[in-house]
Amino acid sequence: MFDADPASRGLGVELVEAADGAAVARMWVTDTMINGHAIAHGGFVFLLADTAFALACNSWGPATVAAGGEITFVRPARLGDLLTATATERTRYGRSGIYDVTVTREDGAVVAEFRGRSRTLVDRPAPADAPTPEV
Repeated sequence: MFDADPASRGLGVELVEAADGAAVARMWVTDTMINGHAIAHGGFVFLLADTAFALACNSWGPATVAAGGEITFVRPARLGDLLTATATERTRYGRSGIYDVTVTREDGAVVAEFRGRSRTLVDRPAPADAPTPEV
């Protein structure tokens, strides 16, 4: 899925790992991501968290999309910060799931907390070699 995501890759998001309902992605804050307050624009922080969320909920195989997501910004990120988004599955039930993502700076400080709600698509089956999760 990540290979087919030019939006995230084009903004410098890197996939660190993704498997079994979890994922880690990272991104450097560049000068084009800074807002008028000289901090990272929240939309870019959301994009990183949303990408980690997508990687986690698609790690099982079936095509899964966001049904919703919300973010709480805890502290600012600044130019040159390396942000890491760590996504963890909380629960899956039927075709729905809930995932939490924590975005941190290199110093370990939490920048944002994100919660995403997923929905597995019924018209897009998993690849033949995808694992079948236990629900």
